[in-house]
Amino acid sequence: MSPKAVVNKKIRSPLKSTRTYERFHWVQRVEHIILLTSFTLLGITGLPQKFSTAGWAQALVHLFGGIETTRLIHHICAIILMFLAIYHILDIGYKIFVRRTRLSMLPGIQDIKDAFQAFFYNLGLLKKRPQMGRYTFEEKAEYWALIWGTVIMGITGFMMWNPIITARFLPGEIIPASKAAHGGEALLAVMAIVVWHMYGVHLKRFNKAMFTGKQSEEEMLHEHPLELADIKAGITQRPVDPKTLRKRRLIYYPVAAVLACAMLLGVYGFIGTEKTAITTILPDSNPLPIYVPQTPTPIPTSSAPVIPEGMLTWDGSIAALYQSKCGTCHSASVSMKGLSFASYTDALRGGSDGAVIIPGDANNSKLLQIQSAGGHPGQFTPDEIAQIKKWIDAGALEK
Repeated sequence: MSPKAVVNKKIRSPLKSTRTYERFHWVQRVEHIILLTSFTLLGITGLPQKFSTAGWAQALVHLFGGIETTRLIHHICAIILMFLAIYHILDIGYKIFVRRTRLSMLPGIQDIKDAFQAFFYNLGLLKKRPQMGRYTFEEKAEYWALIWGTVIMGITGFMMWNPIITARFLPGEIIPASKAAHGGEALLAVMAIVVWHMYGVHLKRFNKAMFTGKQSEEEMLHEHPLELADIKAGITQRPVDPKTLRKRRLIYYPVAAVLACAMLLGVYGFIGTEKTAITTILPDSNPLPIYVPQTPTPIPTSSAPVIPEGMLTWDGSIAALYQSKCGTCHSASVSMKGLSFASYTDALRGGSDGAVIIPGDANNSKLLQIQSAGGHPGQFTPDEIAQIKKWIDAGALEK
């Protein structure tokens, strides 16, 4: 009788066994916990940088102690993920070459059939669920999506971490392109984990195998019936002669050591090739002589041109002043705290905290209070503040 027939026969009979079967070794479980931790921290430190203008993103960055600390945590977790990838590659090589383990995670035609069968079963068009082995088609899809995502994040992460080196070999446009791809892949990965993995594994069935390492016979029969049949038939692992195993290890260990050194050097190059433009770009060995005029340039007496009283209107000069100093954060496309200086109406309307300009009362206008305190990202000069004050006290006229 075939393993599938054995499983079908058991499905028809009530199951009373409380026996458990080992699904994952403790090393695999530790590997999963490290992956889970690094992935989570990468997500909650990376997405706030992608959506930096959102309130929740700024709150998270503040919680981590500022943008520099947030980036540092992000980089450390990326390095941990790279080390984990190196270990995973060497572990797979050992299982394939030394242990001759079955390549049960490789997708095949049967996985496509199982996917269609599960789809039609969930619609009620088929009466029987697909029977799957060591890994289901969903688990294989998640695994290879993780591999693909790690490769994409690694390549684009290198380009953003080392933009000067990258621009020496590739067009400069590749830097913003890699930033867009990095952020998009990160968002896709987080959504896949939250929507697909969390529901399908932890909410739908509350599968604890990756934490306990074991599954009950009932769970195995429901999720991995073909593997359960192989376990009962005693054909899950291929026996290896100890002498053969020893010979394979003698071959694999030196090769693995060389590969490990090469990959570790790659990680070192990833994080240590470039620091800043000052230390990365070497100074010119034959710099041009500095031009020194015979007559020193006179020191300007005013940092801002004096604007005639008749031009102290929004259309006359004030709009241009606002756009030059405030347009980055308070424009039609980017309006932090709902405040925009794109038009006269927007400026007088104010933002989410209320009006910032009170015509005829500069001293009580929040705009002048913030600018007078100093240290604002779009800080006006003292002369510019004086001009703004005159404009507001004169009624903050439009024309």
